[in-house]
Amino acid sequence: MARFLSPAWAAAVNAALDGVALPAPGPEAGLAAQDGRFAVAQEVAGTPDGDVRLVLTADAGTLSMAVGPADAPAADDGAGVPVVVTLSLAYDDAAALSRGELTPAEALTAGRIRVRGDLSVLAAAQGMLAAAREHTRAVDADTTY
Repeated sequence: MARFLSPAWAAAVNAALDGVALPAPGPEAGLAAQDGRFAVAQEVAGTPDGDVRLVLTADAGTLSMAVGPADAPAADDGAGVPVVVTLSLAYDDAAALSRGELTPAEALTAGRIRVRGDLSVLAAAQGMLAAAREHTRAVDADTTY
């Protein structure tokens, strides 16, 4: 079982998504995500491994995740895909979002997530994550928090 937001968890998510083609972003995604190539960073405070930075990269209809230390470079995902929006939140809130106990809208409204960058990209990322969900259900079931 992989622990949520650990490198092993990110590897399991990537394995589940390997070869899966996801829909392109819709018109609501905004200019930064129109070409389907963007990255979203999550800075998560207080994980069992300390503060971490998760980067979700969309590129040519595929998604991948990488987890590293919070002080990782913020300009891109390491492969030249620009990080256009960054979310900052506590580990408990990230876990609640992952388990479906908290919706993104509830977290934003309650001020439990801070957002920097192009908010329109979140629409594209959410749409792609929703489409990927069926492929990652087994990872979800095996994730520990």
